[in-house]
Amino acid sequence: MSELYLCVHVAEFPAQALLRLRNDLTGEPVVVMEGAAPHEFVCAINGHALRRGTAMGMSRLDVEGLTGVRMLTRSEESEAAARLVVLERAAKFSPRIEEASAGTACAFVLDITGTERLFGPPEKLAQRLRDDLSAAGFRASITVSGNFHAAAIKAAWTKGINVIPEGAEAVALARLPLSALGLDEDPRETFAVWGIRTLGELAALPEVELITRLGQRARAWRQRAWGELPHAFQPMEPAFALREFLAFEDAVEEMDSLLFVGGRMIDALVERAGDRALALARLTVRMKLDGGAGHELHLRPAIPSGDRKFLLKLLQLEIAAHPPQAAVLHFELTAEAAPSSLVQLGLFAPQTPEPSRLDVTLARLKAIVGEDRVGSPVLVDGHRPGAFEMTDFRVDGKDETAQTQGPRMGLRRLRPALPVRMWLREGEPSAFATRELRYEVTAAYGPWRTSGSWWAPDEWDTEEWDVMAAGAEKVPLACLLVHDRAQDSWQLEAMYD
Repeated sequence: MSELYLCVHVAEFPAQALLRLRNDLTGEPVVVMEGAAPHEFVCAINGHALRRGTAMGMSRLDVEGLTGVRMLTRSEESEAAARLVVLERAAKFSPRIEEASAGTACAFVLDITGTERLFGPPEKLAQRLRDDLSAAGFRASITVSGNFHAAAIKAAWTKGINVIPEGAEAVALARLPLSALGLDEDPRETFAVWGIRTLGELAALPEVELITRLGQRARAWRQRAWGELPHAFQPMEPAFALREFLAFEDAVEEMDSLLFVGGRMIDALVERAGDRALALARLTVRMKLDGGAGHELHLRPAIPSGDRKFLLKLLQLEIAAHPPQAAVLHFELTAEAAPSSLVQLGLFAPQTPEPSRLDVTLARLKAIVGEDRVGSPVLVDGHRPGAFEMTDFRVDGKDETAQTQGPRMGLRRLRPALPVRMWLREGEPSAFATRELRYEVTAAYGPWRTSGSWWAPDEWDTEEWDVMAAGAEKVPLACLLVHDRAQDSWQLEAMYD
């Protein structure tokens, strides 16, 4: 089976990486500036800016002289996140990928040998990949060829989709400029003196005479011009990471602007996770604020979710509950993926509320009563009576139905405990009184003493008494009384049913 390669080439990548999440700049002329002020220069432009007269290498002063051209600052982090998106889209069609990026372009070459049964002819595969990249916000040119270098060169210097038939590589490359080879200055000047300006003219030179004058490296140049240079494919092994990043050219203060960008990021992350049959289980929002401070938020749905509107609502509630204290310069969204949870209901099972409604309700409750007052109580690993902490509520799908047991005595804790006035006889409780009633103790069992954390500010030293008592109307009462020895105070802690 003959080899077959597909090269996907995304030109002006610094501009495309910034604009794919900025629908507000669609249709506007935009240039990307690189370098430190005042020596900034244009490193990438879009088509609208090109028609306005902008060119690569222009200074900021030159661009400011053109009407209506927006200037953005180059962001390496945005390009790194966008590169992962392009790579993931390409990996859907072939696991063997080698990077062929050069300059400000992002390019990957796919080994698509033997993929006809999966995706059809090369033309159909190329069209599907190009449509997939377009849906993600990228404009790409694609070339299919039996030669690695021919595919990479043709994709970099032409637009649209090109499929080079086997054996026609030299014809397909003949009209491309000699600069497509990326030669050094010395050989470029030599070829210019000879009048060689295209790959076709280079390919027409006699091989022996060319090597005699320019050395063995000239043979490789000629083979590339013919589309015959062999290549040892070196596939890469990319790691799967769900991350989106955007640097604002101006500090953003309005929450609506942050949610607009966050919504686009959530859409991209959900789609990328869905391509692997996964959902978003945890999202982390990191913001760099004006002044250098950072602001971090965490979104933890009760179950992994791929619902875009629901995740955006959680983001809105979280930002409203914990707003940044200054204008935002950078906005980053990362996610952890997990298998989506599917619940099979029985024919006669009642309809349960959707987990997304529960998450939104919990988020609103946290905004009202506080983060530490909503969640699931978990016992603390210690001996302090009644000690617990709040954790995020989770739905794990496990059936924790309690086994049927015989009758037991119930203990109802009073939250908060009720202060009481105590009377003792020979060191044991004899009577106690609340604000309204007085009780005579008929039986007392104890004390059971506990203490701990003597090395910390929250030290405790208590003794507990189980007592039977009767009030004025001779109604029996079974309760738990606790004596705080450190404070020398008594409390009615619980009632026995």
